[in-house]
Amino acid sequence: MTEKPQKVKKSGSKVPHTYAILFLIMIAAMVASYLIPAGQYEREEVDSRTVVVDNSYTQVEQSPVGFFDLFKAIPTGMSEASNIIFYIFLVGGAFGIIRATGAIESGIAKVVDKLERQEKFLIPIVMILFSILGATIGMAEEVIIFVPIGIAVARAIGFDAMTGTAMVSLGAASGFIGGMLNPFTVGVAQGIAELQVFSGIGFRFGAYIFFLTFAIWYVMRYAAKVKKDPTQSVIYEIEKRAKKSSTKDQAELLGAFNWRHGMVFLFLAVGLGVNVYGVFEWGWYLTELAASFIVIGFAAGLVGNLGVNRMFDAFIDGMKLVVFGALIVGFARAILVIMEQGVIMDTMINGLSSVISGLPNALTVIGMFFTQVVINFFIPSGSGQAATTMPIMTPLSDLLAIERQVAVLAYQYGDGITNSIIPTSAALMGYLAVAGIPYDKWVKFVWKLIVGWLVIALVALVVAVTIGVS
Repeated sequence: MTEKPQKVKKSGSKVPHTYAILFLIMIAAMVASYLIPAGQYEREEVDSRTVVVDNSYTQVEQSPVGFFDLFKAIPTGMSEASNIIFYIFLVGGAFGIIRATGAIESGIAKVVDKLERQEKFLIPIVMILFSILGATIGMAEEVIIFVPIGIAVARAIGFDAMTGTAMVSLGAASGFIGGMLNPFTVGVAQGIAELQVFSGIGFRFGAYIFFLTFAIWYVMRYAAKVKKDPTQSVIYEIEKRAKKSSTKDQAELLGAFNWRHGMVFLFLAVGLGVNVYGVFEWGWYLTELAASFIVIGFAAGLVGNLGVNRMFDAFIDGMKLVVFGALIVGFARAILVIMEQGVIMDTMINGLSSVISGLPNALTVIGMFFTQVVINFFIPSGSGQAATTMPIMTPLSDLLAIERQVAVLAYQYGDGITNSIIPTSAALMGYLAVAGIPYDKWVKFVWKLIVGWLVIALVALVVAVTIGVS
């Protein structure tokens, strides 16, 4: 899901807090309102979308943003982004209930226990399972609680902790990047871009297969080397000191999978199916989707035997987990508020358009993609990054005659891929801490996978531009 704050030490210094980075951007936007010429495009409604009229940019009277207006922009941004913020809170609460039933943990423990002696099937099945969770519920920080299980299983069948961590985390990451039904990234970005939520699902699914297949091959190749020769492990010294733990012990700690857990999965599957149908056939948007997720969560809580009080405690706990990512959307919107009040956003869009307008569309979207990659280091929250960048990328794509869906894809891949290597990713640093894997060892293991994913994304974006994914 969305990311929580993480203080990361590196080379004796601390990476600035994400909120601090956004506030500095707000200050920069305020200063820019004094320096950048004010200007506006004309806009019109076309097929229920607000689009920029090409060649309509004109300069207008300067409208600098004052010091107190800087702080007023924060509550204003929260108010303007309230539908997205409450959507994230409510969906997070619903999944908090589902997690509290223990269905996910017990279900995964049952699967890995069944496959304990079938190691050649273990890695792909576990990675596919977690990729589905990443693609549908945006699993990110939740990976942390499954890492010890993955490590225990991997060690029990002759692999290492790196393999156990990778098959859980990179499986979820593959689905997160694919994002077919991810409400926290694709859902938010498409909402801002005024696209039908979860549209383009066919193309995303095709790209997801490539991301996942490459990740499975990468992890299986490494695991086979380690099983054949344990000294090939990137963390061989750590493995020598580690004690092997039993998969069955892990499963017992989580509780046996029972019919209630099965019903929770059934409600979740049916609910997600209804959501997809509602989006495409009934015109559902964030309000309806949030309400549907609440129904799914409450149904799961009741059949999971949580009881009313525990269910609402879990609902609140789930919302607590997404506070960082939810409220960051408001801060990101505050940047937009300042640029709108200073009437400089269109000037910036016009400048970007002028710089890249002469390039082929394929190169333009690649530029968008790498811009998102860079921004993701500083704003690792998926929904926060969408709220920060999509208001600019959407009209820019209109001016350059690029489908908005392609701009969303550039954001989606730029946000998702590097989460598995950047030190500002709370999820990454969290599961590495639980696994006891040093960050530098993880980078040594994963960097080639990240390069491969970036190449797949570039190819996918070029194909998307070529065929006109909409």
